[in-house]
Amino acid sequence: MKRVINVVEDEKDLNELVRRYLEKEGYETRSYLTYEQAAIAVEDDDVSLWILDIMLDDKSGFDLIESIKNQNPNVPVIFMSARDKEFDRIIGLEKGSDDYITKPFSPKELILRVNNILRRVYKDEVTHIEIDGYIIDESQRKVLFRDEELDLTTKEFDLLILFVKNKGTAFSREQILTKVWEVNYFGSDRVVDDTLRRLRRKMPNLGIHTIYGFGYRLG
Repeated sequence: MKRVINVVEDEKDLNELVRRYLEKEGYETRSYLTYEQAAIAVEDDDVSLWILDIMLDDKSGFDLIESIKNQNPNVPVIFMSARDKEFDRIIGLEKGSDDYITKPFSPKELILRVNNILRRVYKDEVTHIEIDGYIIDESQRKVLFRDEELDLTTKEFDLLILFVKNKGTAFSREQILTKVWEVNYFGSDRVVDDTLRRLRRKMPNLGIHTIYGFGYRLG
C-alpha cells in the first residue's frame, strides 16, 4: 500500500512540481491550494505525512497544523516557506513540525527529507508484504516461499519492490532504469530484461506481465 502525503501549497506550479516528484517516488499525493480545502482533509486517517506552506490565503500553516495534531498527534509535518526566519522555525517546532525547508528548494532535497522522516516515524511498522504466495520482508530485504528464503541480488530485490508497491502500473524499460538503476546508469536497457528474466526464474508464481513494445506490469 502506498503511503499518502498531503501537500498544501497555494502556488499552483510549485504544488504541481512537488506532487510530481512525490508520485515519481511512489507516494500517493493529494494536493490542496487553500486552507479551506486542506481543512476538510484533516479528518482523513490514512495520511502518513503533511507538507504545509506557512502562508495560506487568510490563514496559515500554523493554524492548519493545530487542527492536524488535534486529529492525529503522531502524523509528521514538514513546513515549507519563502521566509527563512528563525522565529518561524521555532513556532513550527513548538507546534509539532518535524522539519522546515526554505523556498526556493531542490525537489530532490525535499524528497530526501520526506523519505528520512517516514523511515524514522514508521520504522516499527510491519514491513511484510504477501503476494502470490511469497512473503517479502522489506526491512530485512528477504523473500520467503514456503518458509524457504530465496536468493535475490540487490537489483532483483529492488525491481521486485518497484512492482509490488506499484501493482497494476505499467512501466517502460526506461522508467525502470531510472527508478531502479537511477539516472547515473549509462548501460543498455537490456539489463532490465536480463534482471527480470532472473527474477521470474526465481519467483515463477509472480504475475509480472510483458507489455510488448513498452515494458512490464505486475498484476
